[in-house]
Amino acid sequence: MTGRHDSSIPAPDVAALVASWAGYLLRPGYLPMSREELHQFLTGAALRLAHAAAAEPVDLAAARRVGASIVHGGLHSADVLPATVAVLARHLVPVAQSAGADRPQETAPAIQAAVTDGYLAQLRARIRDEQEMTRRAEVTARRQIEGALRASEARFHAIFANAGIGIGIADMEGRIVEVNTAFAGMLGYTVDEFRRLTVGDLVYPDDASGRWDLYRDIVEGKRHSARVEKRYRHRDGHAVWTDLTASLIRDAQGTPVYTVAMAEDATTRRDLQERLQRQALHDPLTLLPNRALFQERLGAAFSRPGSHVGICYLDLDRFKAVNDRLGHDIGDALLIAVARLLDKYVSTRGHLVARMGGDEFVILVDHPPNGELAILADTILAVLTDPIDVDEHRIVVSASIGVVECGVDETTPAEILKAADVTLYWAKSEGRNRWARFDPERNARDMTRYTLSATLLPGLERDEFRVEYQPIVELVDGRVRGVEALVRWVHPTLGRLSPDQFIDLAEETGSIVPLGRRVLTEACERGAEWNAAHPEAELFVSVNLAVRQAHDPDLVDDVARALARTGLPPHLLQLELTESALLGPAGRPVEAITALAAMGVRIAVDDFGTGYSNLGYLPRLPLHTLKLAGMFIEGLRNPATGADPIVGSLIALAHALGLVVTAEGVETQAQADRLRAGACDTAQGWLYSRPASWDDLVHLLDRHLPPGS
Repeated sequence: MTGRHDSSIPAPDVAALVASWAGYLLRPGYLPMSREELHQFLTGAALRLAHAAAAEPVDLAAARRVGASIVHGGLHSADVLPATVAVLARHLVPVAQSAGADRPQETAPAIQAAVTDGYLAQLRARIRDEQEMTRRAEVTARRQIEGALRASEARFHAIFANAGIGIGIADMEGRIVEVNTAFAGMLGYTVDEFRRLTVGDLVYPDDASGRWDLYRDIVEGKRHSARVEKRYRHRDGHAVWTDLTASLIRDAQGTPVYTVAMAEDATTRRDLQERLQRQALHDPLTLLPNRALFQERLGAAFSRPGSHVGICYLDLDRFKAVNDRLGHDIGDALLIAVARLLDKYVSTRGHLVARMGGDEFVILVDHPPNGELAILADTILAVLTDPIDVDEHRIVVSASIGVVECGVDETTPAEILKAADVTLYWAKSEGRNRWARFDPERNARDMTRYTLSATLLPGLERDEFRVEYQPIVELVDGRVRGVEALVRWVHPTLGRLSPDQFIDLAEETGSIVPLGRRVLTEACERGAEWNAAHPEAELFVSVNLAVRQAHDPDLVDDVARALARTGLPPHLLQLELTESALLGPAGRPVEAITALAAMGVRIAVDDFGTGYSNLGYLPRLPLHTLKLAGMFIEGLRNPATGADPIVGSLIALAHALGLVVTAEGVETQAQADRLRAGACDTAQGWLYSRPASWDDLVHLLDRHLPPGS
């Protein structure tokens, strides 16, 4: 079928057939080709049918081929054949007549039937072919699936048998139905031996009940899977730790049929974790618990409200000398030996002993019985009295111990440790080789002292220090000959503080130098102002110098600058120093004191009689005044004739050396009378005036203070 137009057949009749036929087939769902292709196809089919009708006899085979070609052309949907039959019934007779058929009315139905027969025969053949193709595809697919299943099963068995982790399968009664070599070997069995076991045989005696409950939940279908860390007992008896994942297998109806366990040997990893944890919580040298473990246990004790804890904090005395003289290896060996003793005599009593670092150890006693901490401290001191042999050295060692006991509701872990540390150093300061018990009041005093030392310099910068003055009175006529400058600290939180509360701290911290410089300058300013207004008064100002000031290399320059700046004559400045401040190494006078005396500054020995009172140094010092300590004056309170023999002797000695004598701490008229009778030159004390600010004291300076005023 070429589809070309044959001019021997009238075109109008063929065109009508083609148009009607195309009209049916152009509906949606019929057309597997374009409009042009369809028109060309139908025109060719119509011409072949016309030739078949005109042939003698009628060419029914050609008509069948036309029917088959319709199927070949892809026009085989359900409505194609009925539409074709209807079109041919309407238009085939005129086409046959036009083609010259002898009997068109008979020919057309035969042609129509042949087309139908060819269409149906080709359609049946097509269906058979498609069915055969489908069958072959199904066979091929089935073979592929079976092959894939066999390959998958082979891979599964290979993986199961050769897996690096243990895999076991058990039925719902706990019988082991399959196991791989890794699981069996992990526990010391062959595969056949392992299959004869049950899940119950693998339960470790110390397994937590929760782990067995998890397995029951899986067997009963309450859980699909679970992952736990589980111990198994090896055939030779030791424990094997595993990371175990257990899962439930159900059949097609959802009924549980098997449990699958996958176990990875975690023994090495767990042993490593335990070693690392032990190393993290134990001292590598002594193997005792370390600070971290101690803090953990202490925190646990404090987590129980109402409980009571005790701590013994100990430090080896003079351990640094062992390291320095014998070497650190000997020092380490000594620490190990001490740790063993502590472990033997303390741990056996049920208490935790830990090394905090260096040569410090601490003992934690939870709910200590009455007297337990004292027994522990005494035991440790007694144990350490015996010499310890380290290599070829026999070392005598002792310890100082701080003991604290309190309820956890009263403090915190950090505070109780701090209290124990503080108490330890109390024991050291009291002579070592002893223990001390924590004293809250003493600690409060120490805390106050620390607060003062930390705030001294800031207080100086904030101008918190005030200078007060006390008159020094001529005993013969009551005339005020000088004033002593006394510093006071107006602390913002602790209030007004006297010198004995902070001067020693100022010396320790070095703050005494700038503080003394300020007091010196102010005292010189006051003295210069008064003497400028009262030239005949010759009022001197007396300023105390601490030991650290006396040894300060800038002392002479500081005094010279103060005198030059204020205009006070040097002879009207008196510097008071204790015996220890006046003397340098080998009992020689401090060079600065000699230089100051050469400038004309008066030098006074303060609190004479309270130190070593070595009278031999007095002639070697450039002194002007000797101030008798108040302890001597205290004995003169009772009325009597003359001074006390000791006081009288000291006054006579001072006068023999050409020194002026001032008595300190004169509070009663009887004391003043006896001192005057003993030829003492001047006196100061509450009898005349308490220390006061310059403005409050200045009205006394131009008066004579009669005895008893």
